Amino acid sequence: MHSFELLRAAPCRSFLALACVTALAACSKPEAVQEPVRSVKVITVGSGAVSNSGEFAGEIRARVESRLGFRVAGKVTQRQAEMGQHVNAGAVLAQIDPTDYQLAAQAAQAQVAGARTQRDLAQAEYKRYEGLRAQNFISNVELERREASLKAAQSTLDQAVAQAQNQGNQSGYTQLRADVSGVITSVEAEVGQVVAAGTPVFRLAQDGPRDAVFAVSENMVMRLQKGLVMTAVMSQGGPAVQGRIREIAGSADPLTRTFTVKLALEKADKLPLGASVNVQAAGLTVNAPAVIKVPASALRQEGKGSAVWLLDEAKMTVSSQSVVVATADNNEAVIASGLTAGQRIVSAGVHVLNPGQKVTVYKAPITPAQDR
Repeated sequence: MHSFELLRAAPCRSFLALACVTALAACSKPEAVQEPVRSVKVITVGSGAVSNSGEFAGEIRARVESRLGFRVAGKVTQRQAEMGQHVNAGAVLAQIDPTDYQLAAQAAQAQVAGARTQRDLAQAEYKRYEGLRAQNFISNVELERREASLKAAQSTLDQAVAQAQNQGNQSGYTQLRADVSGVITSVEAEVGQVVAAGTPVFRLAQDGPRDAVFAVSENMVMRLQKGLVMTAVMSQGGPAVQGRIREIAGSADPLTRTFTVKLALEKADKLPLGASVNVQAAGLTVNAPAVIKVPASALRQEGKGSAVWLLDEAKMTVSSQSVVVATADNNEAVIASGLTAGQRIVSAGVHVLNPGQKVTVYKAPITPAQDR
């Protein structure tokens, strides 16, 4: 091969080599992003006795709490009420755009005017024909026709008036007003949001009687009954308030396996909503055997049940373990099955972990002793 041909072939070989390198680089898989090693709090599962001393932690709630929503659909243009605000009956809480409803009301009024004109013409014609019939110029049949026309015109007018009243009501429904006095405990819509008719916008705790609401375990709910007298003591101090159980939940909460109980308090209309109370009842102490208990913060929802993260101390990874919750004991969950004493589980931060993820055990920093 001549030197000239060799010079021409060299760039071609370089180009082919570069293309092969580029293709191999494109086909190579990107490196997998490794999950960060998280620091978690770990506890050792142990057994303990269930606390059934007849004292429960609860909170003050309104006897009647209702959800308020517009009776018509539209876009929220104003919201006057804020969460925690006390409102009086009839106060405007929010408003939606009334333009379309006002135009519909005007159209309905125009239909009323037209129907009234037709009724007046039919009435005048009937009177004229009634005079002609008195002079025997027309037959009874002609007069009956005019009477029927008058009745039809009157019916059309009545229908138009009813439709106008309905459209007027629709226009008035664009303002959401409080039915009774109370405290706004929740705001569920904001300005600019389009809401359907009946969509909850506010939650209103009505002024009046108060309840102490608390949860009890499965083995305790069998000892409670409606009408049982109990005492509620404010956590922040204050006089004790007596009440009677007025409602016991018919089924347990699927996650905590506890039953909600409502205690109707006497002369407690002024108690602040949401205040913590200790509900006490004498003679309800139950001696129960030792059970497996874990902090409620260690539980997470998995499918239709509950689960915890088990720590593999050899690999320092976590794996999911399904558990069955029997009941709750204050801030702890009583485990019916799925765990045994001595196992180590994650007690905090369970919602940011994945199966097989590397973790480290969190150690609280040691505060150096201050010189005295």
